[in-house]
Amino acid sequence: MRRLHSVLLLAAVTAACAAPGPPSRPNVVLFLADDQGWGDLSIHGNANVRTPNIDALAQGGAAFHHFFVSPVCSPTRAELLTGRYHVRSGVYATSRGGERMDLDETTIAEVFRDADYATAAFGKWHNGTQPPYHPNARGFDEFYGFTSGHWGNYFDPPLDHNGRLVKGNGYVTDDFTDRAIRFIEDHRDTPFFVWVAYNTPHSPMQVPDRWWSRLAADPLAQRHRDPEKERPDHTRAALAMVENIDWNVGRMTERLTQLGLENDTIVIYLTDNGPNGWRWNGGMKGRKGSIDEGGVRSPLFLRWPRVIEARTHVDRIAAAIDLLPTLAELAGIPYSTSQPVDGLSLSPLLEPALHDAEAWPDRHLVNHWRGRTSIRSQQYRLDHQGQLFDMAADPGQRNDIAVEQPGVAARLTATRDAWIEQALAELPETDTRPFPIGHPAHEYTHLPARDGVARGGIERSSRYPNDSYFTGWSSTRDAIDWDVEVLTGGRFEAVLYYTCGDLDTGALVELRLGDQAVVGRIADAHDPPLVGMEHDRVERIESYVKDFRPTVLGTLDLDAGHGTLTLRALEIPGRQVMDFRLLTLRRLKLPA
Repeated sequence: MRRLHSVLLLAAVTAACAAPGPPSRPNVVLFLADDQGWGDLSIHGNANVRTPNIDALAQGGAAFHHFFVSPVCSPTRAELLTGRYHVRSGVYATSRGGERMDLDETTIAEVFRDADYATAAFGKWHNGTQPPYHPNARGFDEFYGFTSGHWGNYFDPPLDHNGRLVKGNGYVTDDFTDRAIRFIEDHRDTPFFVWVAYNTPHSPMQVPDRWWSRLAADPLAQRHRDPEKERPDHTRAALAMVENIDWNVGRMTERLTQLGLENDTIVIYLTDNGPNGWRWNGGMKGRKGSIDEGGVRSPLFLRWPRVIEARTHVDRIAAAIDLLPTLAELAGIPYSTSQPVDGLSLSPLLEPALHDAEAWPDRHLVNHWRGRTSIRSQQYRLDHQGQLFDMAADPGQRNDIAVEQPGVAARLTATRDAWIEQALAELPETDTRPFPIGHPAHEYTHLPARDGVARGGIERSSRYPNDSYFTGWSSTRDAIDWDVEVLTGGRFEAVLYYTCGDLDTGALVELRLGDQAVVGRIADAHDPPLVGMEHDRVERIESYVKDFRPTVLGTLDLDAGHGTLTLRALEIPGRQVMDFRLLTLRRLKLPA
């Protein structure tokens, strides 16, 4: 059966490549939403939300009914990018370096770039900031977005464009879509791989009036299975953000049609974890952060009109680890990776004539987060406490049947324990990876407050490090440290992003790495207000933000090697030094 599939798939792909009009190989557009649950779509039965464009992807191609991702953001991204469980690639957290994939990993962008595709990522990266962890160093020719785990303001925010700091244009999802459409227009005559990684409906819950107005007073006909847990305004904001995503997906697919690329483009839609709030999710147990079904089940819609029949329904279990091998096979790209992948190509399941459950292995998928591991077979889920659930008969995980099915429980427990012993052994107990500086192919290195360690009285603006800043810096005994490795030595311009009131100007600060140091003063007052609350639909838990101003501290000559980069104050004439957001090191070209 698998041999027959290979022959038929090759024939279908060959026919698609021979069809009139460019390109000769299929393009790929991959949408990833952030914190949107499986239930946040009208096609899945949610009467509170309207998602006609995303629904059309499902109806126009293949819809996977049991597709799984990780419980949180950066692990899912790592699994999608590498085809491997996130712990194998070194990803164990969502901030302060734990979100980075090891440098010996091969990404899906590298696979497509090496096959002469133009590659681009727009939106949230969340797998490393400093090159060679930056998306431009992981296979993406073009990057426009942010590399942090979340962002503090969704209207005209500061963003990263190929390593340079720029100002966004309007609401972020609209802006990311505009940029992605422009990239596609510029590369319409060559095959392209475009990843549109929206950062919504992740908090802060900001959405333009156009989308909020419809849902602001909605009675919410469908509620979470434990309605007392639900925050209705949070639900309304999340669904309004989803409707904005749907509008942007529609803009993209409409433009593909206008350019004559619809039949030549594989379009994929999925999300990165369960919903970021207690809201209707098909009655499933758990939400974001949970390894139960509700925390890890995601939509997966895959449309390619030339090859995949409309309304193809796939009920076999699949996961984010499967996307790299699947898309490579569909695009006819032979590839090899530096590490063995965990995923399988799902292409056999996309041919209705070959959708034979007996020909597809009854595999096991693992979900792991913060010391908890669950395992999913086609029929059962075993949770981290040893409870067993028949997901066909009990999709809400309400009845533990481990006692009634001891053989199944023992078999899944042994499989789970073997995975834990083998996979977690690849994750070091201590992360010793420094933050790199001075990658020879990149001009800029950004060291945000998120990656720093504060000493003394300095505090973060929020307990969530992503997009936070340091404040309360009032003593010469205080300091901020980064564990760094200079990859290639040279001269670097050091720029601080700060705010400082009129009465606190004049602090003398030093930036030092080993015996190399630069000293400068915070000479100019810049004390803008905090922003973000004016756009928030519900009160946030993350830090508010403000307009941090760059000031050139001076130049620093650095040798290659490992050490601690320290920012400290030598003199503090006022009450405090500054609020600090970011240090940027820009490699300078020495005079010839």
